[in-house]
Amino acid sequence: MIEFQWWWMVFALPLPILVRLIPTKKVEQSASLNVGAMMPHLPSSSEPEMSSSMFKKLLMSLAWICLILASMRPQWLGEPISIPTKGRDLMVAVDLSGSMQAEDMNVNGRQVNRLQMIKHVLANFIERRVGDRLGLILFADTAYLQAPLTYDRQTVGKLLNESVIGLVGDSTAIGDAIGLAVKRFQSKEETNKVLILLTDGQNTAGNITPEDALKIAQSEEVTIYTIGVGADSMVQNSFLFSRRINPSADLDEQTLTNIAEATGGRYFRARDTQELENIYATLDKLEPIERDTRQMRPLSALYFYPLSMALFLVTIIFLPHIYNGMRTRLIEKEV
Repeated sequence: MIEFQWWWMVFALPLPILVRLIPTKKVEQSASLNVGAMMPHLPSSSEPEMSSSMFKKLLMSLAWICLILASMRPQWLGEPISIPTKGRDLMVAVDLSGSMQAEDMNVNGRQVNRLQMIKHVLANFIERRVGDRLGLILFADTAYLQAPLTYDRQTVGKLLNESVIGLVGDSTAIGDAIGLAVKRFQSKEETNKVLILLTDGQNTAGNITPEDALKIAQSEEVTIYTIGVGADSMVQNSFLFSRRINPSADLDEQTLTNIAEATGGRYFRARDTQELENIYATLDKLEPIERDTRQMRPLSALYFYPLSMALFLVTIIFLPHIYNGMRTRLIEKEV
């Protein structure tokens, strides 16, 4: 629906009529200034051809109405949107080490690598977290903050989708990822601080060990949910023969379990797409979205539509004056 914030400006609509009713004293022009009498062959710029026409009056009336409409500040009220009264700060840390290239996952019948599967499933999880502030950390040789905590879920999802394996190295710095997340949480006091860490390996790099990072996380009351990604077995083909291997042999499940349990979280194992989807559904239950909501109706300003129309009409009204003025100057130069 449309509403007018300054509706009382409508009372200015009859103002031009009131001005016309005010009596004015006519001033007679001097004969010496009557250029029209001296040069009758020249068009008079003081008396435009359309000054007394009904068309000009109509345009002026429409322009005035448009100006009044613009001054009333029309706004479009959108449909009510439910906004949670409070949420949580949720940081997602994604492993971009070289081992994430292993194509042991399946998405919609297509063989993909681990990162592609994470992007596919995590996008839906991010979209569901209405009311939470989300952040994104990418880690390999070290950890980098890709998206600070924000309510803009679309941007976080886009930055995740644009991430590529090897962007920050080939190793795995789990400790750095936890330490960076805790640092971003330190200025937040009145929210639940949750870190979801996805990796397929063990800590092989970084400036801080997972054990030291865990102590910092405990002191800041950060809850960590760890997810180990990777299939338990896959067939590896070679030139002469094929063999079945465990592509997740390097996954340090013990450390990930210790980190999660010590902070009040849980460790999950994602061997395929369905398991990862179930994990995110479980996380929705463990860290539920706040149900207390308030209603908000988005506002869109509309004043520029009548204002633009008023400027257009005024331009049409004064175009003949501008044309006649330019024509008069050219004729005077010739004379």
